[in-house]
Amino acid sequence: MPLSHCLPVCSQATEEPHGSRADRSIMAHPISAFQAAYISIEVLIALVSVPGNILVIWAVKMNQALRDATFCFIVSLAVADVAVGALVIPLAIIINIGPQTEFYTCLMVACPVLILTESSILALLAIAVDRYLRVKIPVRYKSVVTPRRAAVAIACCWIVSFLVGLTPMFGWNNLNKMQRTQELNGSHTEFVITCQFETVISMEYMVYFNFFVWVLPPLLLMLLIYLEVFNLIRKQLNKKVSSSSNDPQKYYGKELKIAKSLALVLFLFALSWLPLHVLNCITLFCPSCQTPHILTYIAIFLTHGNSAMNPIVYAFRIKKFRTAFLQIWNQYFCCKTNKNATSTTMAETGN
Repeated sequence: MPLSHCLPVCSQATEEPHGSRADRSIMAHPISAFQAAYISIEVLIALVSVPGNILVIWAVKMNQALRDATFCFIVSLAVADVAVGALVIPLAIIINIGPQTEFYTCLMVACPVLILTESSILALLAIAVDRYLRVKIPVRYKSVVTPRRAAVAIACCWIVSFLVGLTPMFGWNNLNKMQRTQELNGSHTEFVITCQFETVISMEYMVYFNFFVWVLPPLLLMLLIYLEVFNLIRKQLNKKVSSSSNDPQKYYGKELKIAKSLALVLFLFALSWLPLHVLNCITLFCPSCQTPHILTYIAIFLTHGNSAMNPIVYAFRIKKFRTAFLQIWNQYFCCKTNKNATSTTMAETGN
């Protein structure tokens, strides 16, 4: 989905004379100044996203306090965000340059972002359900949400993500449309295309299946879950105001803080991805409407930039992560760390 609209390069099928495939250059045209700026911004996003999310994974691995189910789902989300920076952004840059490829080669380049987007959505949904269970059944939570069940849930999320993201590879794509166009033109030779997302991915798939089934409903469901989580927490906090015990109030107070932070992660995800889906809807339902290229680029930057946002939210909003990040910095990067601080860190992290 990173280039779901045809950017300045026109995506047309091109006839390929016999024997010329090996001689065809990957570059469809020279890189313009605008493309150079686009590539620079994408590289900057990747340089923030990859180290930031690796730091999240590292923090969970090091700190025993970050080993519960919620943080396992956060690791799954971080893995998807690392892949966005390390895989999707380079592929988006390649697509923006406009290489001449065969149809299925281009399709393989376009599908990874669909997989990772769905993985992120399902990870966010798993996090929301987990927070709901923590406040709905706090006593039975640990017996219900076991590490094994959390691992199974994460595996199921990734399996579903691959099935949804690879659906275009199974046939829901633009190949038949392009073949019909070639037949109408009276051409029967093999052809290559200028690889663009919209050339190979069907907008019907993007809107009706991807957005209306696998993006919008989970986002709405998560909104309802977090509203119920906040409602349950506030009820418990009000109920415990006159209680002599501070432990329940302390528990729900912590849950409220974490729920607010994770709801912020969800809000940023929706804010980053909905504009591009809206543009996809405009493309499908209003073919004659001309979308300014700058809006498409902004929407793309938002989707990719979202992968760099979460570590920043964790660092500023979740104390356990902030502590773990500081421990990693002191133990591995700060040369002035004294032995006592290092010993304390090692004891606390269990490593």
